[in-house]
Amino acid sequence: MSRLPEPDSPTEVVVGVGPLSLTEVVAVARHGARVTLSAEAVDGITATRRIIEDLAGDDRPHYGISTGFGALATTGIPPHKRAQLQRSLVRSHAAGSGPEVEREVTRALMLLRLSTLATGRTGVRLETAQAYAALLDAGITPVVREHGSLGCSGDLAPLAHCALAVIGEGMVRVGPAAGADHATWTQTPQELLPAGEALARAGIAPVELAEKEGLALINGTDGMLGMLVLALHDLGTLLTSADVAAAMSVEGQLGTDDVFAADLQALRPHPGQARSAENLRALLAGSAIRESHRTDACTRVQDAYSLRCSPQVHGSARDTCGYARTVADRELAAAIDNPVVTLDGRVESNGNFHGAPVAHVLDFLAIVAADVAGISERRTDRFLDVARSHGLPPFLADDPGTDSGLMIAQYTQAAVVAELKRLAAPASVDSIPSSAMQEDHVSMGWGAARALRRAVDGLARVVAVEVLTAARALDLRAPLTPAPATAAVVALLRESGVEGPGPDRHLSPEIETVVDLVADGRVRAAAERVTGLLA
Repeated sequence: MSRLPEPDSPTEVVVGVGPLSLTEVVAVARHGARVTLSAEAVDGITATRRIIEDLAGDDRPHYGISTGFGALATTGIPPHKRAQLQRSLVRSHAAGSGPEVEREVTRALMLLRLSTLATGRTGVRLETAQAYAALLDAGITPVVREHGSLGCSGDLAPLAHCALAVIGEGMVRVGPAAGADHATWTQTPQELLPAGEALARAGIAPVELAEKEGLALINGTDGMLGMLVLALHDLGTLLTSADVAAAMSVEGQLGTDDVFAADLQALRPHPGQARSAENLRALLAGSAIRESHRTDACTRVQDAYSLRCSPQVHGSARDTCGYARTVADRELAAAIDNPVVTLDGRVESNGNFHGAPVAHVLDFLAIVAADVAGISERRTDRFLDVARSHGLPPFLADDPGTDSGLMIAQYTQAAVVAELKRLAAPASVDSIPSSAMQEDHVSMGWGAARALRRAVDGLARVVAVEVLTAARALDLRAPLTPAPATAAVVALLRESGVEGPGPDRHLSPEIETVVDLVADGRVRAAAERVTGLLA
């Protein structure tokens, strides 16, 4: 699904003036923002490279400069073979398999590797770092395969596929250059070409790798971090959209908003819960449907958990995202390589490439996506059951029996929720040793990130079905009118070609339309035009 850039999305990102922000990563990865290296980065890269060159002819072993890699670290490499060592490393490690990874993931991976190169801690030459920026700006995306990273020693295989393209080998996709407008960037087909041909077309010289450079290009958590950043960006939109959907469901099922009162929420002072409840109060303000049953005739004391506990579930998800963002921010400030050039000029081995911190929060967010989707599906199901929907027709059908209404839309939701539960099984606890037991504990963070991408996509689909269902229910409550904010969401759907109640019709296109409206933030924006910015 295509996602629109945020209004404040930058069109150019300068790398090397401090940690990249989540917004900058998304701008380059997803929307084709241009990339430049800062003057500070140029100076730092140049200064550190001198240290590596001074070691290049040294007879003492230096990992990645004059030795083999992994379990071959004790094998010395003579000076005349050290450039070949770097090329061989990239070629042998570009061993991925399976479907191509999405363009935005590969661009995020390349940008984040460039960010580490720009710290001056890796020892690469300036022209090598500049080549990464050049590929990003030329719209050249290396073909990276889905399988191959264990998330320790970094995302070796995915990063190696990118490094392979930089040296003019392997295959790449060529699309619009950075800076293209959104429609051009997202809709122009990408041409599959040999990397050497694509670089020649763009006027980019292939890099001849020197000492340590091959290792510096493949030893980082950039792939899993890039996917974490993209997921956090999307979850920020989806969790607010889930609040919108919950408000529509509470209203459509004649529930009460009294339980969302600030003083009740303050009794359990989780910040995410407070924000979600605040959103629900704003979204339900002014609802004639709600006022219609605020009478003594309404004998219900409590709503079902899926309605009443929405702030608790959505709020916990928000707080979990907050912790994950803290981890992402720390990783964005990191310089991950092995060996690394320290600030005082030492070249030292280390374990900073281990993906555990990122892998753990990726797994945690997959749990969050499954749980928020689960409560959304339960709210949807209540609309369709005549015994629980408080006067709505079975399955919201026009002529129940002849028509099935939204019966199978809930099946689709249930199928996705079941998939999300499977995706929530943690990848980070499933280490498989590699490299002749030298790398005997790995993070599996790349696998966790791939699962989370699917989970985020699934969450958007589940929330979309709830919005679709709740909108029909609100229409069926006429002549009572919904709150202005929820009415604005119903109007958005109708303006987008999603029809209201009526005889059965082909539902799949309507579901996909609402998925796009949820995923790119238009559902949220429609409500916010009434409420102001939601928390």
